[in-house]
Amino acid sequence: MASRTTSGAPAVPADVGDESELAPLLRKAAAAKQQPGQQPGGIVMATVTAAEAEDGFCEVTPMDGHRTLRCRRAASCLLLPAPGDTVMVAGPHDEALYLIAVVAQADSSQATLAVDGDLRLQSRRGGIAIQGAGAIELQSDTAVATRSPQWTLAAERAQCTVSELDYQGAEVRFSVLASRFVGRACEVVLDRLHLLTRSSFRITEEVEQVRAGQIDMQASRTLRLHAKNTLVTSKELVKVDAEQIHMG
Repeated sequence: MASRTTSGAPAVPADVGDESELAPLLRKAAAAKQQPGQQPGGIVMATVTAAEAEDGFCEVTPMDGHRTLRCRRAASCLLLPAPGDTVMVAGPHDEALYLIAVVAQADSSQATLAVDGDLRLQSRRGGIAIQGAGAIELQSDTAVATRSPQWTLAAERAQCTVSELDYQGAEVRFSVLASRFVGRACEVVLDRLHLLTRSSFRITEEVEQVRAGQIDMQASRTLRLHAKNTLVTSKELVKVDAEQIHMG
């Protein structure tokens, strides 16, 4: 026969465990009742007081302002923090904290993306465009290399300063209205030179020498040679042929 309780209190089921087994459930229920706007455990909002040092750590002050924490910038946070920035810090304890995001910048006029190792931007199915309202500068301590089946450059004005240039190609075309070359020395080695102009003017202040196997000069109107001293010599034959020859 089942026993009856002598008091008015309800009977406790026999399969209910002790209080230690209910503790995880109670903590879980308390976390579900967290008020809106409250920060989850392990994440705090802070202000950067000292920027990233050589060891990669930053000093931040939480919003409560009671202490200063040292944290390392997380790998996913590419934006370099600066003093005065509002950041988000997370970690299991004070000795292992990471700056996971820069929420607001104190100076939004400039931003720096920084990594410790090599950085690669890759688009597997689309293109990559870099656009800026101001100047765009590429700087490297070693080298800058570009490889592409086609390279296009369009600019109103270009300036190139190179100590030494080595160009190798199959064909070069220049279409310009005017060109100017200023230099101390020019050396051209060609298999064939073809020059077509409407007018040509050349001045040589000192010596001009021409060495050729055969020279053919033809003028449709007048050919004039004038000098203080003129020497015409030949080993075999000198021929002067014209309708009129004036000497003296």
